This record gives sequence, C-alpha cells and structure tokens, in this order.
Amino acid sequence: MMPILYSFRRCPYAMRARLAVSVSGIAVELREVVLRDKAPAFLEVSPSATVPCLQHDDRVIDESLDVMIWALEQNDPEGWLTMPKAGHALIAEADGPFKQALDRTKYHTRYPDHDREDSRAAAMAFLAQLEPQLAKGHLFGARVSLADMAILPFVRQFAFIDKARFDADAGPHLAGWVDTFLVSDLFATIMPKLPKWAEGDAPTILKDTITQP
Repeated sequence: MMPILYSFRRCPYAMRARLAVSVSGIAVELREVVLRDKAPAFLEVSPSATVPCLQHDDRVIDESLDVMIWALEQNDPEGWLTMPKAGHALIAEADGPFKQALDRTKYHTRYPDHDREDSRAAAMAFLAQLEPQLAKGHLFGARVSLADMAILPFVRQFAFIDKARFDADAGPHLAGWVDTFLVSDLFATIMPKLPKWAEGDAPTILKDTITQP
C-alpha cells in the first residue's frame, strides 16, 4: 500500500515533511486536510489530530521531524542527514524558543500578556545568530542539510508577517537563504493548491512533482 501523507498546504510542520518526502523521491498519496473541517479518516489515524501525519501499513508517524527522517533514511540523494550534531540542537531551538516567539508575534492577540515587539525581537535575535553561519549559503556549509529544511518553513512564516520589515532587518546571508528557498523548484513542487481531500477522491501523488491520475 502506498504511504498516505495527511497535510495542510500552509502549515510549516506539514511543509517540512513534504520537503523531505519530495526530495527522497518516495511516492506518497497526499491528502489535503482542512483544519476547521477535518476528515473523519484523518481523525481516525492521527493520535494528535494534527498535520502532518503519515500512514504506512500499520505504522503512523505523527511528528513532522520524524516524517522527514523516515523519508530520508529510505533515500537521501542530497545528503540532508549528513550534518553535525549541532544541527539537531539548532532544530530544537527553532522548534522551541523561536517558534514560541514567532507565534507570539504572528498571533499576538492570543498572547495579551506578551508584548508583540519583544516577541519579534526575540525571534530576530535567534535569526541574527544564523547570519554568520549562513555565509557559505546554508547552515552547515555549501550543501543543504536537514536543519535548513526543518527550519526554513518557520522562518518563511515569520518573514511574511511583515516581509518588507524582515527584508530591512535581516542580514544579507539570512535574506538570501530565505529568498533562495522561496524561488527553488523544490519549494514550488511542495506548494500546489489542492482541494480538501474527501473519501473516494482520486489520489494525488507527491513524488518529485504533483500528479493526479
């Protein structure tokens, strides 16, 4: 049975899962979930009722980073898993304090006890420390790593809160890293607009490019 990936186009967690699956070349059936109206089949599979969720035979992978590693351990043509241990620590920092600051900036009305500008400053402080690290193009040199693709979807989300302000404040290496990602073929591949999946729909296959039989 072909693996099934439940996803949501704009979710950065789902985005990074699709990036790894796409670059691995593994064919999966992509099912677009509408978060305000989740399909019963998705809710039956996902323990957390969140995307992404990958179903493969009797196995369910409900964490985005685990989906990335699952795909890359099967096929890693660009060597994303080849990175220093510091890469995993950087992902953890991005998933923790940076994501918290991002949310408190983007969804500031949900966090009345936190100043939006202070949250934005905290997010930018994390990104500023990446600037010298990105001098060679990516976080750990000239080649893309798991850390780049695990973190970039969240940096993209933060940047588009106010893209003009982000571009003005970001260092040249950080800005170039984000912009290169945004115009990449891989990013275009994983960002098609798909209708909400429903039981009985013809499968949409994610494998290098999106195809619908």
